[in-house]
Amino acid sequence: MRKSRLMLRVAVGLVFLGALILPPLAFSQGCALCYTQAASSGARMIRALKSGIVILIIPPLSICMGAIALAYRKRNQCNEGDPRVEQDSGW
Repeated sequence: MRKSRLMLRVAVGLVFLGALILPPLAFSQGCALCYTQAASSGARMIRALKSGIVILIIPPLSICMGAIALAYRKRNQCNEGDPRVEQDSGW
């Protein structure tokens, strides 16, 4: 019991440490060509790029929200038994 609690704390600590270390690495993945192209374009192009980002995020967000809603609606389906089948609690 005590060993599993220690392992859990170590795992949480490693995840926290990873969360602190990884964001700078993620920011370094930006494409220099894309950045210079977007920075040199005009205001209309920057607005179009921002609109495109918003438009492209809508489908994955709606899929995730739909999956969450479906899981929430079906959350008790496995807990409820079939009323036609006799429930035997002693085995």
